[in-house]
Amino acid sequence: MKVAILSLIYSLCAAFALAQNSTQDAIDEISKASENISTLQADFTQTKKMKMLSNAITSKGKMWCKQPNLLRWEYLTHNKSALILNNGKVLLKGSKHNHTINVNRNKMLRELTRLMIPNGLSKCLSEKKDFLISIETKNNHHILTLIPQSKEIRQMFTQIILYYDREQSVVTKVEMWEKNGDSTTIELSSIIINSTIDESLYSIIEK
Repeated sequence: MKVAILSLIYSLCAAFALAQNSTQDAIDEISKASENISTLQADFTQTKKMKMLSNAITSKGKMWCKQPNLLRWEYLTHNKSALILNNGKVLLKGSKHNHTINVNRNKMLRELTRLMIPNGLSKCLSEKKDFLISIETKNNHHILTLIPQSKEIRQMFTQIILYYDREQSVVTKVEMWEKNGDSTTIELSSIIINSTIDESLYSIIEK
């Protein structure tokens, strides 16, 4: 009986160690690949599902990012707007008003924008501070489940799931699950890596 129990404990420990190694291998792979990406641009489709609405809300737009900390996320349907990240500042551009935020003073916004940029995602995974991370590999994708650990992010999200395409070396799908049961899914398409991007896209001058 003791032998059986010891064998079970050993098997569980071995399985846990293997899972830890697999997770770290995936993180190392993502981190190394991010070093070879200087710019990224893509179209995106965002689908918002709300418990209080029977139909999902779908928006489309374009995104451009440049390592290490430039991002433009622009909605081209419904209420046209854009989020622009430029060296620690975020400009929220609306059809009527613009608003600038110091991202370093808003932890939730800082972490969410970090996840959108390859090297930011790499640092987030390596630091393992703000999320409990598990990774499953299926076919040519790493599926990363991030459970928020910081109070600020836990107030809104229960988990964030990232689908990392190993061929393109980028996240191509994001699922964000909120405490109230609502969810947002973002899917990238027409992905272009390492092309020249006009720097004026990242201007945060309020007009």
